[in-house]
Amino acid sequence: MRGGGGGGGGGRGWRTFLSYDEQAANAPIDRELLRRVWQYAQPYLGRLALMLVAIVITSAVDLLPPLLYRDLFDNVLPNQDYQRLMILGLLMLAVPFISGLIGVGQRYLNASIGEGIIYDLRQTMYEHLQRMGLHFFTRTKSGLIISRFEEDVVGAQNAITSTVPSILTNAVRLLSTLGIMLAIEWRLTLMALAVVPLFMLPARRVGRVLRDVRRQAMNYNADMSVIVGETLSISGALLAKTFGRQPQERERYREVNQNVRDIGLRRAMIARWFSLWLELAGSIGMVLIFWGGGYFVLQGSITSGSIVAFVAYIFSLYGPISALSNIQVEFATSMVSFERVFEFLDLPVDIQDKPNAKRLTRAEGHIQFENVSFSYVEENEEPLLKAPPRPGEQDEVQQIVPTRRYALEDVSFEIKPGQLAALVGPSGSGKTTATYLLPRLYDPTHGRILLDGHDLRDLTQVSLAEQIGMVTQESYLFHDTVRANLLYAKPDATQAEMEAAAKAANIHDMIAALPQGYDTLVGERGYRMSGGEKQRLSIARVVLKDPRILILDEATSSLDSQSEALIQAALLPLMKGRTSLVIAHRLSTILAADIILVLQAGKLVEQGTHKELLALDGLYAELYETQFRHALESTGQLTASSS
Repeated sequence: MRGGGGGGGGGRGWRTFLSYDEQAANAPIDRELLRRVWQYAQPYLGRLALMLVAIVITSAVDLLPPLLYRDLFDNVLPNQDYQRLMILGLLMLAVPFISGLIGVGQRYLNASIGEGIIYDLRQTMYEHLQRMGLHFFTRTKSGLIISRFEEDVVGAQNAITSTVPSILTNAVRLLSTLGIMLAIEWRLTLMALAVVPLFMLPARRVGRVLRDVRRQAMNYNADMSVIVGETLSISGALLAKTFGRQPQERERYREVNQNVRDIGLRRAMIARWFSLWLELAGSIGMVLIFWGGGYFVLQGSITSGSIVAFVAYIFSLYGPISALSNIQVEFATSMVSFERVFEFLDLPVDIQDKPNAKRLTRAEGHIQFENVSFSYVEENEEPLLKAPPRPGEQDEVQQIVPTRRYALEDVSFEIKPGQLAALVGPSGSGKTTATYLLPRLYDPTHGRILLDGHDLRDLTQVSLAEQIGMVTQESYLFHDTVRANLLYAKPDATQAEMEAAAKAANIHDMIAALPQGYDTLVGERGYRMSGGEKQRLSIARVVLKDPRILILDEATSSLDSQSEALIQAALLPLMKGRTSLVIAHRLSTILAADIILVLQAGKLVEQGTHKELLALDGLYAELYETQFRHALESTGQLTASSS
């Protein structure tokens, strides 16, 4: 961003964001986090209840086979009851069939709940980030944002669709199995429960470790997404190729990729050692049942069928206990995904509509800056310097430290309806900052900006955006068709309206000559088009919008003379009848301006017409001599306009 120290900004919320990982890594899973997750589950309580019923029924059905085994050993075989044997066989066949059918319905309920919650969560995060000011986007890497939507949201989805149903299923099976085991032989049940602490004791410690490991893994994955997004985009690939930096970029990616690999290996080994411990604990319990059950059978206290059923139920007991121990670990780690999503949702929205904000139906275009000052750093905030990244680590949010306190300082001027105002001044004088304040991409730190007598903060942002059209120095196009890029300004525009806008921008003939005309893809960020063609297409998009106020950053340095002439011809009718605020690089625009605003170091040092400012013999006169006068001399047009 040009003008006034770059696109930084922020506040205390950003200071919290910068240190979030350090705080959250050791934070316990508190009730507040669970309460927030539960809020997203509340709309699905009916389905949750049905799923719980399905889990109870499935668990009850799955507990029948050991009872059938006992009946086989205690009744069918001793009595040679062939009819009962046939019935037991049919029941054994019916159990998996009934359980499977109920499982299909349970799976549907589970998936619909999980997908629904994640849909709500993802939509909420997208809408929240859309409301964020430019501060957020100029300080946050795009790869990090994409990582939150992909990896973190998927991690949260797994918590809903896998971890929570597993908790419910295993809890129900554990309680029902325990009840049946107590009914069969309470002494053996107590022996089986004696080893339960061996399952539970290490779970808390392993959960904390894996939670930290998962968070670090997510950070590494985000770093990898950032590198891919930056270096494998068209701009990044072009930059790396032209500077011969591919080997360094490959090495940078290799380091982060190694971090991802190593942390994944560490997580796998921790999980495997924990699983081994659980298997050992289960084996100890089986040995106790083997000794105790054998002793009771030899004593005649229980039947052989009962011990067969009991051994079968041991697996139904230790399986859920082991799963619940693992789930305690999985739940702790899966909550990291929710933490990282909520971290974004908790970022403050700095530009918001007032509760009673007015809707501006049609602006006249009367603009007033009244003692406007703007700083990219808050009043009571010290600049946060970006520390060098540790090996394998990168800051998720970059702090841009301004070169001075205020990008604009005590600026006042007035643009009357229909006037053309030209902003001129040295690089870094605050010109772009002024154009960003008018559409309320930022709010002034001090002072106010009025549109038709209304403070911008008293108007709805949507209605303000409807009145303003911007053509920025970097013409951004979506990787879509020419038609789609034009319709972004006016979705219901007809073909005739699009063509009229394209003709006004001197781009229609070029579009018509494309292989698919208006349905031709423009490529990633419009890279299939030249710089002049992209800018003319952006102008056509603004023409189609037909705003009352035009903000324009004239970019000519990268254009050839023919493209510049075509753009100039397109801009003249565009500015006619509209209030226009233009960062002027062309002398023709400056000469045509009704008022010229001269900025230096964030301050408005001069304002007036071309002749008035030349007569002052100040900064404008100096800029005219050094930057503009040669443009007239080179074309032989130096006239009395310079006097």
